[in-house]
Amino acid sequence: MARDTDVEVTVIGAGVVGCAVALALARQQATVALLEAEPEPALGASGTNSGILHTGFNSAPGELETDLILASSALREPLLRALGVPVLRCGALMQPLDASQRAAVPAVAAVARQNGVAVVEREDGVLEIPGEAVTDPVVYTLALAAEAGRHGAELHTRCRVDSIERDGTGLRLQSRCGVTVRSRVAVNCAGLEADSVARLARDQSFSIYPRKGEFLVFDPPASEPLDQILLPVPTTRTRGVLVFPTIDGKVVAGPTAVDLEDKRDWSVRERARDELIPKAAALYPPLAGAEAVFAYAGLRPAGHGVNYLIRSATSCPQLVHVAAIRSTGLTASLGIAQRVAEIVRSLGVPLGPERPLIGGPNRKLSGPWWRRTADYRVAVRA
Repeated sequence: MARDTDVEVTVIGAGVVGCAVALALARQQATVALLEAEPEPALGASGTNSGILHTGFNSAPGELETDLILASSALREPLLRALGVPVLRCGALMQPLDASQRAAVPAVAAVARQNGVAVVEREDGVLEIPGEAVTDPVVYTLALAAEAGRHGAELHTRCRVDSIERDGTGLRLQSRCGVTVRSRVAVNCAGLEADSVARLARDQSFSIYPRKGEFLVFDPPASEPLDQILLPVPTTRTRGVLVFPTIDGKVVAGPTAVDLEDKRDWSVRERARDELIPKAAALYPPLAGAEAVFAYAGLRPAGHGVNYLIRSATSCPQLVHVAAIRSTGLTASLGIAQRVAEIVRSLGVPLGPERPLIGGPNRKLSGPWWRRTADYRVAVRA
């Protein structure tokens, strides 16, 4: 990218949501600059989640988050095929562990039916969700970024935005790497730093805090291989600890849910194993005596009193916030991008007919996705 550039839309943040937004806009023939503070896309929350592509079976009906999860389900299959993103179509089982949990399962099934998601209620009380799947979240994000590039979007990394100012009818963004971008509209997909970006435009209307989710990675036991996602019956606060297979043949248990203030604390607590193993082993007994081969933590960008905030800034309509996108961001990213494109069009950016996906080879990672961000954070601290 040139040191100074003019585009129609600037997208701030190249996590899975930012890359999906950049792709949606570029496919609709907008000129797009995608600015990422880290050296590569998906080095934050997008690279440290479960990789599960949810159906929305247990999402609250009528909420924006649910609507965007369901919208994504309709958009995802053609994209996965065209971009060659790996998917493990394994389905999931929700296993009640006692009578009270078993009594709660029919309500979960009713929500699924209300959302139009196919489930099977078994006589033993287990709920089957055949549409649940697992992907490699880093490959998924990098594939979105690469496809956005094939449609003309410009990706610039190590480019943290330092200022946002009005510039005529648009905005002027400057970054500490020396790049200046002028655009009619900017989209704030900065994840944990979305509130910091909002402050650059003098918008104090929301704040973001990190909710830490810790995961343990295991070699699969030969005696009882895992071929489905295992889900607990959810509570009002959390969906609980899951056990699931990965694309590369591992078994993962997690996450925890620890609310923090420090947005740089990507460490795994010593007591995380003691918190996770009993809950995971209740679903999948082979983990009771197993030793993890790796542990990682993700920081989900949670909002104080807000979830899935997608709207223009209160102080600057040309800045569109996509903030407080928590653990379902991977799943909902395509629906989010579709909604953002509608907002961008309403702000006067002339979007054209959607162009077909092009596709191309996926980038090969040097190691497993579940190590990538954790190793990077260790290197940064060093």
